[in-house]
Amino acid sequence: MEETISLRELFAVLRKRLWLIVLITIIAATASGVISFFVLTPVYESKTQILVNQAKNDQQLYNTQTVQTNVQLINTYNDIITSPAILDKVVKELKMDESAQSLSGQIQVTSAQDSQVAQIVVQDTSAKRAAEIANTTASVFQKQVPKLMNVDNVKVLSKATVGESASPVKPQPLLNIAIAVVVGLMVGIGLSFLLEYLDNTLKTEQDIENILDLPVIGVVTNIKDVPKPSNVSRPDVAARVTQRGETYGS
Repeated sequence: MEETISLRELFAVLRKRLWLIVLITIIAATASGVISFFVLTPVYESKTQILVNQAKNDQQLYNTQTVQTNVQLINTYNDIITSPAILDKVVKELKMDESAQSLSGQIQVTSAQDSQVAQIVVQDTSAKRAAEIANTTASVFQKQVPKLMNVDNVKVLSKATVGESASPVKPQPLLNIAIAVVVGLMVGIGLSFLLEYLDNTLKTEQDIENILDLPVIGVVTNIKDVPKPSNVSRPDVAARVTQRGETYGS
């Protein structure tokens, strides 16, 4: 027998277990807020920009091929910045307790398409330390890259600074709570349909009609639902019983 489910039945299932959906959503949002505000450590971000190209003479000033070559070398420069050749000196200069490999996980080097400008992005639990790492990395790269490659024109376009009211880039409590609400709704709705699917008990006459495909012709009422008879005594009935008792007795 082919079964079809209408939208009305779907909404009936959701309405039936609305309390479960709301409860799961509230728990998910509350847990996300507590973790975001009180458990996760705030992470700050700092950026610096550098320009890397070849020193141009008068003949190379308008040479587009040279510019295109520099653009293609940006990825190579990005790998050099996060290499131990640069970060080992950064760790030594800042007297940090972590290794160059651990520091590379905090640094991301990006560049726009067809651009000779590279951006060093550093994330750290301290806004001041993030700025120091970004500036020191750019400075060390500026000193070391001429020895590693034939590059003699490295300029720092903008240094990383620490604002008076630096705000962390993560965690983002509002975003985390919004995601938790969506996930909670999805889990609650999915669990509601799962419970409804696993529930094979018959609760109403409509369930019997749907399964047996036969009309219901009678319903046996639960004995608890039958109203109890009233215990109010009637004086005239009691008097008649008394009189009949006396008559029979005589």
